[in-house]
Amino acid sequence: MKNRLRKRWWIFGIVVALSVILACLLPTLGAAAILHPFRKHVSLVPPEGFREVTFAGDGVTLHGWSAPAIGRRRGTVIYLHGVSDNRVSGVGVMERFRQLGFDVVAYDSRAHGESSGDTCSYGCFEKEDLARVIAAVKPGPVVLIGSSLGAAVALQEAGRNERVTAVVAAESFSDFKTVARERAPSFLTDWMVRRAFSLAEEKGGFQIDSASPVIAASSIKVPVLLVHGADDTDTPPTHAQRIFNHLKGVRKMILVPGARHNESLGGNVWPEIVRWIGDILEQSDADGRGR
Repeated sequence: MKNRLRKRWWIFGIVVALSVILACLLPTLGAAAILHPFRKHVSLVPPEGFREVTFAGDGVTLHGWSAPAIGRRRGTVIYLHGVSDNRVSGVGVMERFRQLGFDVVAYDSRAHGESSGDTCSYGCFEKEDLARVIAAVKPGPVVLIGSSLGAAVALQEAGRNERVTAVVAAESFSDFKTVARERAPSFLTDWMVRRAFSLAEEKGGFQIDSASPVIAASSIKVPVLLVHGADDTDTPPTHAQRIFNHLKGVRKMILVPGARHNESLGGNVWPEIVRWIGDILEQSDADGRGR
C-alpha cells in the first residue's frame, strides 16, 4: 500500500514538473515564432527587364527587384509581400502594372528573403524601412500594394507619408495582438500567450500594440482599397471591416467569395483594382495633387 502511494506521488510530481517546464517553455517558443518567421529564400533570377536593387532600410539592407514603366510613366507601384514570403510573389503584380505605365518595385521585408535582419516586428520597424524605399523612388504618385503582412505595413506607413497616393491592402490584420491570439493553438493558456507577447517585446525591442493598422487607419487621408477573402479563416474578414470602419477618407472594400487567406488577389479581382487605381490617379491629377 505504501509503495503504491509512493508511486502515485512520484507520478504526480513528474506531471507537475513537466507542467511547469511546459509553462515556461511554450511562451519562449511562442515568442521565437513571432520574432523569427520562416525565411523563404529567393530562388529565381530577376525576370526579363527587371534588375536587382538594394535599399538602405532602418538598420537593415533590403534586397529587391525593380523595373521601369513601359510607355508613358504614371508613377510607381511598390509591392509588399506577406509573412514567410519574399519578393517573388509580387512578380505578377509588377509585370501587370509595368505594362500600365508604372515603375515597379518589390523587395524582401526585413528578416525575409535575402534582406538582412532576423526579427519581424509586424510593421513597427517595417514601416520605417518602407519610408526609406518610398524616398528612393522617382517623384510622382506612389501606390502601395500589400498582401497580408505587407498590407499591414502599407497601411501603417500610409497615414504618415505624404508621398503615398493610394493603398491596396489585401488580407491585412487589424492589429497583430488580435490575429496572434486568434491563431494561437487552443492548448495555450491566456497567461502563456501574454507571456509570449512580453518576451517578444523584450527581445524584439518593439511594442506589439503598436503593430496596428486599425490605429493607423484613423490617420490615413489617401484612398484605400481593402481586399479580403470571404472565407479567410487565418485572418477573418472582420479584420478588414474594423480597418474600413476607422478609415476617414475615400475607401472601398471588396470581399472575394470563396477566397481563403492568400487567395483574394485572384484574376477576377484585378480588373476592378486596376480601374480603381486609374480613377484615383485621374482624380488626383484633376485636383492638382499628383505627387
